[in-house]
Amino acid sequence: MRVGVIGAGGKMGREVCRTVLAHPDLELAVAVDPLFDGTPLAELVGAGGITVTGDLVALPASGVEVAVDFSRLDASRLALSFCAREGIHAVVGTTGFTADDLEGLAGAFAGPGEGAPNCILAANFAIGAVLMMRFAELAAPWFQGAEIVELHHDGKLDAPSGTALRTAERMAAARSVAADPAFPADRTVTTVVDGARGGAGPGGVRIHSVRLPGLVAHQEVILGAVGQSLSIRHDSYDRASFMDGVVLAVQQVPSRPGLTVGLESLLGL
Repeated sequence: MRVGVIGAGGKMGREVCRTVLAHPDLELAVAVDPLFDGTPLAELVGAGGITVTGDLVALPASGVEVAVDFSRLDASRLALSFCAREGIHAVVGTTGFTADDLEGLAGAFAGPGEGAPNCILAANFAIGAVLMMRFAELAAPWFQGAEIVELHHDGKLDAPSGTALRTAERMAAARSVAADPAFPADRTVTTVVDGARGGAGPGGVRIHSVRLPGLVAHQEVILGAVGQSLSIRHDSYDRASFMDGVVLAVQQVPSRPGLTVGLESLLGL
């Protein structure tokens, strides 16, 4: 399967390039990143005989079947629109898409139909993180309060993370299905330091974002009830932790009509 990587010069993009180059069933046909246009890929990842390009036109010109996008939000919007028009399947790890964005992507990757492109978009490709979100979803109806602490490297541009928002959304939905109300409102009366209680996410789940050098991607969901608490935590210590999920999505996207959000259905969850 011929693969193109969009955002190839970024930290995640470089890891995807290494993974595709090493996989026996995948071929890295194109690496796209305007910031590294004209740079030999080997200078970025230590392997690969191609040169990074800044032009998306290289994707269809090279017969790319699946494009993997780990870029910035505005660039990703343009790239996905291009892939949809060109009939190229997309696997997307860029975060920050709005509800309107998702509606637009669902329309652009409308499927089904022979030759129609598909799209898989996930806030997190680490299998452990997907399971962490599922466990939090299962626990949410049984507790009276919940908060999320997400921790990432200091180069992350958005807060809170897409994983934290997605987790809170799923927890809120699980409580709604179980006919439970949103979690109780925060009872804090005096906030000495602005933001000390984090931000109110979906379903009243407070979300706290930590940004520090040395971190990669980490999240803890803390649930509380009378006389007990439950903590569910996932840690990614290396970006390689996301690659099994990326490869799984690349392999399955041709058979997943339209837009798929999250890896849950790919894992049978």
